[in-house]
Amino acid sequence: MELLQTLIGSHTIPEKYLHLSKAEMEESVQHIKKDLGDSLFIPGHHYQKDEVIQFADAVGDSLQLAQVSAKNSNANYIVFCGVHFMAETADILTTANQTVYLPDMRAGCSMADMADIYQTERAWSKLTDLFGESILPLTYVNSTAAIKAFVGKNDGATVTSSNAHKMVQWAFSQKERILFLPDQHLGRNTAADIGIEPHEMAVWDPIKDELQFTENVDDIKVILWKGHCSVHENFTLTNIEQVRNSYPDMNIIVHPECRKEVVDASDFNGSTKSIIEIIERAKSGTSWAIGTEMNLVQRIIHQHPDKRIISLNPHMCPCLTMNRIDLPHLLWSLEAIIEGQPINKIIVPQDVSTYATFALQRMLDRA
Repeated sequence: MELLQTLIGSHTIPEKYLHLSKAEMEESVQHIKKDLGDSLFIPGHHYQKDEVIQFADAVGDSLQLAQVSAKNSNANYIVFCGVHFMAETADILTTANQTVYLPDMRAGCSMADMADIYQTERAWSKLTDLFGESILPLTYVNSTAAIKAFVGKNDGATVTSSNAHKMVQWAFSQKERILFLPDQHLGRNTAADIGIEPHEMAVWDPIKDELQFTENVDDIKVILWKGHCSVHENFTLTNIEQVRNSYPDMNIIVHPECRKEVVDASDFNGSTKSIIEIIERAKSGTSWAIGTEMNLVQRIIHQHPDKRIISLNPHMCPCLTMNRIDLPHLLWSLEAIIEGQPINKIIVPQDVSTYATFALQRMLDRA
């Protein structure tokens, strides 16, 4: 199996784009969008900057955007304002007539980078030596195409933060144990919610190449990959205590990528979509502290002036890797298409795409 995606393009933006005014760039993007019409589709992830979100044809979570891109069959050019793994998923799900571009090749996900295919295959070899064929792999959609393909090849499936409970329960209907990649916190929170006890969970450390557990190895049901979201892991119990002390009536809602103790101490937890919907349904005048990425929190604050909303951690910065795409890179990508010399094309090799599709489809069949 070809393990790596093919990246066609340039990493360095031409200097001319760095000297244009915001108004000039916005006017150029609008002009190109009008010229390309339905042949262009710009999906924008919730975590992106407002300067690019304003031009998005759809805003949402990564899998949702990949699916919407595929449904826009008239769109030959998918300029994905997100990160590598999202653009890969879009390439997997779209047709041969559609091409996916990532405006800035530096846009990535630290969590996805915490599980590479070589580490995963080594881990799988050792784990199957220990547990035989009793393990089914699951991977969060925040993972590389190669990891999705590995999971698909081994009869597993992808999960989202919205359907993780359903997919983990499905996995246990197939096998005695699961390997959950690459986010240990989503895996631990989900497993605990469905009744898996702490002593029934272990952690696979890909750096030390070892299984870490405290009690009887035969009791292990969930093997959590030692990965995490660099943003969500930085919300702490201290943040919660500070909010409780300063704003006793404030609701606290966090993403399940947060540590278990943070999720347990919060009032609500849920996917990005769930967080948005809960705030939308909340009564006017209510107060909320949100534990998720800062660009999204700021957008929610702006959209709901009738509610008091703060970040659970006021010192949190936007995700540095998810926050790479800016207006200059978006314009550069669009102008390259217009000039017939597109850059930063994302191509997932066919063998990887085929197995990754198996993993995605097993999840979608249970949606």
